[in-house]
Amino acid sequence: MFANVILGLTNVFSLHNFLAIAFGTFLGLVVGAMPGLSATMAIALLVPVTFAMPPDTGISMLASIYMGAMYGGSIAAVLIRTPGTPAAAATTVDGYPMAQRGEAGRALGISLTASFVGGVVSSCVLLTLAPILGWVAVMFGPVELFGIAVLGMTILASLSQGSVIKGLLAGTIGLLFSTVGMDSITGIPRFTLGNINLFGGIPFTVALIGLFSIPQALRLIEKDSDGAVQTNRITDKILRPWSEVKMLLPTFLRSSIIGVFTGIIPGTGGDTACWFAYNEAKRRSDEPDSFGKGSPYGIAAPEAANNAVVGGALVPTITLGIPGSSSTAVLMGGLMIHGIMPGPSLMTEYAGVTYTLIWAVLLSTVVMFVEGLFFTKACIFVTRIGNKVLSVAVVVLCVIGAFAINNNLFEVGLMLAFGILGYFMDKIKIPVAPLVVGLILGRMLDVSLHQSLLISQGSWMIFLTNPICAVLLLLALISLIQSTPMYVAWRRKRRARA
Repeated sequence: MFANVILGLTNVFSLHNFLAIAFGTFLGLVVGAMPGLSATMAIALLVPVTFAMPPDTGISMLASIYMGAMYGGSIAAVLIRTPGTPAAAATTVDGYPMAQRGEAGRALGISLTASFVGGVVSSCVLLTLAPILGWVAVMFGPVELFGIAVLGMTILASLSQGSVIKGLLAGTIGLLFSTVGMDSITGIPRFTLGNINLFGGIPFTVALIGLFSIPQALRLIEKDSDGAVQTNRITDKILRPWSEVKMLLPTFLRSSIIGVFTGIIPGTGGDTACWFAYNEAKRRSDEPDSFGKGSPYGIAAPEAANNAVVGGALVPTITLGIPGSSSTAVLMGGLMIHGIMPGPSLMTEYAGVTYTLIWAVLLSTVVMFVEGLFFTKACIFVTRIGNKVLSVAVVVLCVIGAFAINNNLFEVGLMLAFGILGYFMDKIKIPVAPLVVGLILGRMLDVSLHQSLLISQGSWMIFLTNPICAVLLLLALISLIQSTPMYVAWRRKRRARA
């Protein structure tokens, strides 16, 4: 294991990997600063670009975009009261009032420092926890993988954002899409409609680009300005003095831990963690009334948490193949496109790629801090780009990205079809993320189920007699029960009595 850690460290400092991380982080900063665009969309758009790169370089660049966008989202949140990414929503509450006092540089400096601390803490957790979990997970076979896939499917409820039924519906659609193509065991074509382009299944990248990017472009066209007063320039220093950093350090560390553990829970993400951390900072503050009026603690808490989510969300993604957030779900798709199946074997069969990715998360945090100091003031111009210009650029990139995968116009049409599906799902409030999880985990579920039944000669008891699988299925059942309306109502009654 130690040799793999050193191998990853050596890889990450090779010139091409370092440049890819630096570019990815910068791109993440720019995309995050553009209101309405998200890290998930940026990763989905850039996946085709990584085809020409070695897997470790491409995946490291995608992870760097994720890290950079987490901080970039705060730029628009502070300057124009519009979170660049959903994870920066809580930053708006105190960041914008501080900017209106003429302290935009201070607000962004606190945000940058908090993002740096959050990223370092989560990288350290990822570097220590992932190999241990990976060592345990490497002993898993088809039966245990089935248990993991079932447990992973239960995160559909937490990704539902409101209606569990709608989330389950989206997940079911994703599962159905995952069955399109040649059966992995029998080789019989399923649901291909006789179209040879579908014999290999639905390409993940094409579906991800369509589902995340096209609806975003259409939403940008529809979106109107909220009339917030925009800060046109930054006059104060972004690099914060040690006295202020020291004052905020407990908040940085506490929020980072909240972010890491929120990220480890599959189905959550930066948008959840930032509010958890904000609420905790306010609850522990001696001056809770200052929150919402430009409190530095109100900026430090959500920004440390949303960057800490990156490393936390990668723990279940790398070790178990269960995405910790929608961004890591897309990242999983990127790994699969390079022929790498996320899951227990990732830490051994593809140790070079995996440990390079882990070190890349830490390196991108340092690069993000340096680039943030130099380029944050320049990013103020990015926030002024009109929504219609952005939407056209996004659609053009989507078409180029979908066509570049296999030089196939059919896949461009498929991408647009998924885009229209994603748009109307958004209109009727059906979340897209569960569909993606169903699409990704469906193949693992299908193959591991077939293999397990072949091993047991058709007996379903194999899933209950295998202790690891039985525990995983029990956890899945508990997770499912906790997402039911009856359990939620019971908890509310219990809290009311308390």
